Amino acid sequence: MPRRPQRNLPKPPHIFDRDLEWSELTAFATDEDPGPHLAVVSGRRRQGKSTLLEALTEATGGFYFAAAEATRAESLSLLGREIARFTDAPVPPSPQDWTEALELLFGLAAQRPVPIVLDEFPYLVRGDASLPSRLQAAIGVPFGRHLRHHPRVLLCGSAMSFMGGLLSGTSPLYGRAWLNLVVHSLGYREAAAFWGITDPRLAVLTHAVVGGTPAYRREFVANDVPEGLDDFDDWVCRTVLNPMRPIHGEAEFLLNAEPDVRDRALYHSVLAAVAAGNHTSGGIASAVGRKATDISQPLTVLRRCGLLTVEADAFRGNRSAYRIAEPLITFHHAVVRRNQALTAKGGKLDAAWSEARDTFLSKVVGPHFEHLCREWVAWHADSDTFGGLPIDVTSGTVADPVARTSHEVDVVVRGAVGQDQGLLLSIGEAKWNKTMDTRHLDRLRHILGLLTARGIDTTHTRPACYSGVGFAPELRAAAERGEVVLVDLPRLYSGT
Repeated sequence: MPRRPQRNLPKPPHIFDRDLEWSELTAFATDEDPGPHLAVVSGRRRQGKSTLLEALTEATGGFYFAAAEATRAESLSLLGREIARFTDAPVPPSPQDWTEALELLFGLAAQRPVPIVLDEFPYLVRGDASLPSRLQAAIGVPFGRHLRHHPRVLLCGSAMSFMGGLLSGTSPLYGRAWLNLVVHSLGYREAAAFWGITDPRLAVLTHAVVGGTPAYRREFVANDVPEGLDDFDDWVCRTVLNPMRPIHGEAEFLLNAEPDVRDRALYHSVLAAVAAGNHTSGGIASAVGRKATDISQPLTVLRRCGLLTVEADAFRGNRSAYRIAEPLITFHHAVVRRNQALTAKGGKLDAAWSEARDTFLSKVVGPHFEHLCREWVAWHADSDTFGGLPIDVTSGTVADPVARTSHEVDVVVRGAVGQDQGLLLSIGEAKWNKTMDTRHLDRLRHILGLLTARGIDTTHTRPACYSGVGFAPELRAAAERGEVVLVDLPRLYSGT
């Protein structure tokens, strides 16, 4: 691993959060070890990767090249021009292939460590598939001709399926990277701070639409932030429902920009099925009118692209739940796509939202609140909350043979108590728009009885209720007696 930087490189004030990412990038860029080093920076679009890398090159005197969709010849010509600007050369160099281009790039770091950023790297490989092999040859020879050089090569891209395979076992660059950095969306607490939203209920509603993608506030809605709960409906109409605003078509672009997506109609239908509440492969297949085998490839591709996630059922090992990773895509398929006739050309936006608002609350906000509750446990709950360290947080289904039904459990927490690992620390229920009472606690106690009957150790398990509205007095009294853990919106956003 790279050593920490010798120089003090404070994070630029225009970069929000990203302290860990900045630390890792500066450590890599300023490492003094001889020879070329390689880093891969990836993440879904609009997360701020380019902003980070541009700031890095500005802070270190590095070289930044943003590739375009172009032929190999044009890409090499554009690169030559950027090298001339960087070196103040009167005549741009004219590399004939990527071997010559890499020689020129590595020469920029002859005297000191220099970060060399190749942004939108997949475009360059699309123009010349030999580039990864040529790069491997340039950096992979021990004690080779580049040992005296200090290039810190950073390859960046948003095509997650491609970037994920760049360091795989079959890639020429396998085992060559000193750093593999994925720039994720902002966490829900950080997103609220980024949008300047202090009301936790408004923060959940907004996050259910735009998630934690930084660009959606600045470039895509021009810093139009809902002023309060009373303004939220109008904000939806003037931004994401409005076809004249760029955020309106962003969800479709995220899918269409993925190179591995072929049958776009099928892929959109798969996402629409998940947005409608179908989370198993069988349920998704039924919703799109295909056999389960017909959608296995789309599900795999969507996972590789980072647009779908999959998690195993906490209590049924043969069952998994698919969920959309980007809230804007869920909103698009649950709300926008179904009301395109009303929103066309910017007309009848209020009518479209009036038609879709109940669907938004039930199909979008409800499941999203459950996800935020799981995220709270994973990132913010301390060991005292559940009597142990949370390690695995998911959802699950518990069969009830006597009643011939099954029970959905929104938050399942497993973790460690002392030396014991994998203990069931908590099962929880989340209700976005309902005041919870002792009936919800009784349901959780019933589920615990079913789990105990199956031989699962529940001696450390604490019931938990998560509510976006609040709790009845008798449930709060049970919490005071230590019978249940209660998590409301203030705790979700500022508590442990």
